[in-house]
Amino acid sequence: MASRIFVKPVDLTLTISQDIPSFPGSPKPHFIPWAEIKKEKYNLEMLFLSTHTGTHVDAPHHFIKNGKKIHQIEPERFLCDAILIRVKGMPNYRITKNDIIQFESKNGAIPAKSAVILHTGWNENLSKRGFFEKNPGLSASAAKYLSSKKINLVGIDSPSIDIGADGSFSAHKILLKSNVLILENLCNLDKIKKTCFGLIALPLKIHGATGSPVRAIAF
Repeated sequence: MASRIFVKPVDLTLTISQDIPSFPGSPKPHFIPWAEIKKEKYNLEMLFLSTHTGTHVDAPHHFIKNGKKIHQIEPERFLCDAILIRVKGMPNYRITKNDIIQFESKNGAIPAKSAVILHTGWNENLSKRGFFEKNPGLSASAAKYLSSKKINLVGIDSPSIDIGADGSFSAHKILLKSNVLILENLCNLDKIKKTCFGLIALPLKIHGATGSPVRAIAF
């Protein structure tokens, strides 16, 4: 029998709590105790939170009127090969098309249907001022370039794929119009030591939703 090598997975997911920072204008999570063992003989809580809380995936319908909603997306799209690209995590840094081309010149072309994960280190600022207003993200040219490569998903360890100063959400619209999924608010990307890895980021199957929190795992 052939031997198998099991590698410990890396959890890329923020823990959702009532204290997790929320995108400006979005509701803060609220946990409501509903039942407890003393009275009902079991514990149960109600959750009130945005579908874009913590580590989450954006469905095309988030910005595209006739785009797919989260329950309509094929499950295999949330299990894929991923490419890790390390980029500058400076405030409002626009990741350029040239940044990606330089990566490809050293590591080979990014394959179609893969996930591109951008490691900026910005999630280390989660509890600091400016986390949502100054985050790095993709430039429009980089978003168009990745879309042209027919990739499956783009992920980033910041609260948005757009830089904090881009109120028009340019990269969101370009990617989602091309049916490229967006995975935001990743963490622990520094624990991934290789350029290529496996990614699982399964959302809840919520009917009609524009996104969902996920449990993102690298393996």
